[in-house]
Amino acid sequence: MPADLDTVFSALADPTRRRILSMLLEDDMAVSDVADPFEMSLAAISKHLVILAGAGLITQEKRGRVKWCKLEPDALRDASIWMQSFGQFEAVNLDAFEAFLERELPSDG
Repeated sequence: MPADLDTVFSALADPTRRRILSMLLEDDMAVSDVADPFEMSLAAISKHLVILAGAGLITQEKRGRVKWCKLEPDALRDASIWMQSFGQFEAVNLDAFEAFLERELPSDG
């Protein structure tokens, strides 16, 4: 069952999570490799990965002693269809969309 749009858009609202998704477009990655380009702890990256997995945007699996992340290519289908309904507008500016979501969605804390 696909994650609901609120969960997907909430996951996409964070620039770190969007960057992680962009990285995973290339190939599956070990969690430690996902964390390398970021100036934050492995625990912080793991929290971002949990949110992405909870939204159905990625899956994680253990291969030996290493946890790998994989982009779920169909995960954005419903969100993409919803955004295409605004096709009369220019391409969606994700930074502006992030600001909109921050104003409209309740804070977790």
